[in-house]
Amino acid sequence: MSDEYILEVRNLRQYFPIRSGFLQRVVGQIKAVDGVSFAVKHNEVLGLGGESGCGKTTVGRTVLRLYDPTAGEIWYRTRSGERVNVAQLPPGELKPLRREMRMIFQDPFSSLNPRRTVKELIGEPLQIHRVARGRVLEERVAQLMTEVGLDPAYMERYPHEFSGGQRQRIGIARTLSLSPRLIIADEPVSALDVSVQAQVLNLLQSLKDEFGLTLLFIAHDLSVVEHISDRIAVMYVGKIVEMAPAEELLLRPLHPYAEALVSAVPPADPDIQTRRIILEGDVPSPANPPAGCVFPPRCRYANSGSCRTVEPPLQELEPGHFVACHLAKELHLAGIGG
Repeated sequence: MSDEYILEVRNLRQYFPIRSGFLQRVVGQIKAVDGVSFAVKHNEVLGLGGESGCGKTTVGRTVLRLYDPTAGEIWYRTRSGERVNVAQLPPGELKPLRREMRMIFQDPFSSLNPRRTVKELIGEPLQIHRVARGRVLEERVAQLMTEVGLDPAYMERYPHEFSGGQRQRIGIARTLSLSPRLIIADEPVSALDVSVQAQVLNLLQSLKDEFGLTLLFIAHDLSVVEHISDRIAVMYVGKIVEMAPAEELLLRPLHPYAEALVSAVPPADPDIQTRRIILEGDVPSPANPPAGCVFPPRCRYANSGSCRTVEPPLQELEPGHFVACHLAKELHLAGIGG
């Protein structure tokens, strides 16, 4: 693990058992995350995109050990420089890492306790980790509210007295309270109005630059992911099928699934005519994924040979551009506005 990387995930798998019958015996496995590998540099934003149900949120929760991984390694470099495998840590040793690895949840309505004031919500992590209390805690809460664009005079109010965008800012302030190094942002703008999404994205970008944060940014909309990410990884049925610098992936996707996602991103120039690719068929079940590549049931380029019998590895086809597709070298796919 190079010193420039703060997080390195290797062959991560997260399976959930399927139980049936009176005795609730295990009859199968839902392969929510199946062999995912990636690394994130310090002060970088890696966007994780894909359709709902592809496993991207499960990746984020597993990295934070909200789920115990089925297999794989999660290497994290702490503030002191120590390199630890989060996947193997006993539960009792996770608490110190909770200060450095934090999460912004998707829904600002359900992630905040409606019975607590803003001061209590933002200050709770400070009390749990014994960082501040009393007057010092109140000053820290006021500082955090100012940093996320909220008036500290409102710290005695309750979540229902704020708009959706303001609630998400409260959630961001709560996440920042312990001065983390790595933040998992799980679709932080998907529950917000379009007019508010850009404000929250710009806030995250400015906070990232100001505090030197590293983000794993999860979203299903590539136009949102592209706005904030340095690199983008595209997931499909529990696997990463393409990973590249953000601009390169949007201009020159190498995987047919990424091409379809990119076709849905509106170009900056309204005069450019876009060709939307509509994927036919259903997403395969993660409980019974197809043999070979997971995408052929919906892929218009798939052949009846290797595509349906051999699983393609995620390989570096160009410098920094990884793709899992047997036909990637042969295909000439359209990028944004193509």
